[in-house]
Amino acid sequence: MTVQEPSSKSPYKTITRENGSTIEIFHKDCLRGMRENVKQDSIDVVVTSPPYNMGINYNGYNDEMPQDKYLDWLKKVGRLIKTVLKDDGSLFLNMGNKPKNPWVAWDVANVLRKDFILQNVIHWIKSIAINKQDVGKYPNIVDDVAVGHFKPIVSNRFLNDCHEYIFHFTKNGSSILDKLSVGVPYQDKSNIRRWKQANQDKRDRGNTWFIPYDTIQMRKERPHPATFPIKLPEMCINLHGLKEKMVVMDPFLGIGSTAVASAKLGVSFVGFEIDKEYVDMAIARLDSV
Repeated sequence: MTVQEPSSKSPYKTITRENGSTIEIFHKDCLRGMRENVKQDSIDVVVTSPPYNMGINYNGYNDEMPQDKYLDWLKKVGRLIKTVLKDDGSLFLNMGNKPKNPWVAWDVANVLRKDFILQNVIHWIKSIAINKQDVGKYPNIVDDVAVGHFKPIVSNRFLNDCHEYIFHFTKNGSSILDKLSVGVPYQDKSNIRRWKQANQDKRDRGNTWFIPYDTIQMRKERPHPATFPIKLPEMCINLHGLKEKMVVMDPFLGIGSTAVASAKLGVSFVGFEIDKEYVDMAIARLDSV
């Protein structure tokens, strides 16, 4: 692996990997970055999670814009993403809500509907509890199941928030997906024999993805307040379908989960982040891939 040091006209960091793929990290606002550094129709997949405008304590960003200005800003981001995205490309947009305003994620999705088709809505499940009596006759499950992590909500009005959305946008609604790349084995193996389309022990996972956070002991082990697990962008990229000379982009890099996922999958990546501390953390995480 070779590392190119930054210059005034180059990314903050460029990492060239052994298979020829590149990871380009820009310390730059994404609107300016996409205009200046990304060619039209050059990106295969975008996996990103913009600020939610819920007062999250980022290092260098005010997460409390007036709602109309916030949505107008994301509309501009979405239109630039459309410009750089290939015609068969995929935009996976992760959004969450807040208890007092459960419309936030859907407001953002609605802003993008003039420029994209909403091809799939994926539910990222972060925590789930299932009573044994509801499981059915599965011999490997012998008790109640409660797995994952959630942020407790101290309220007698609102439930703990255990999921977020991943909106899958495309330009025309007809992008072909590699569904079995994120598939799951059949619980009932007789389905493999009975179903004509089942030619292997794997089925479509569907639109509910259980992806827990890694367990941490101290807050400093999760230095970004709103990052997603590496497995999430990894699954999104695989679902779109791995291809030669593929390029993934994240306009809101954060500490680099999508960059790390891209490096693990051996595809090229372009990312933008306005906070230098987060940029440096992302690069440090890439050093271990």
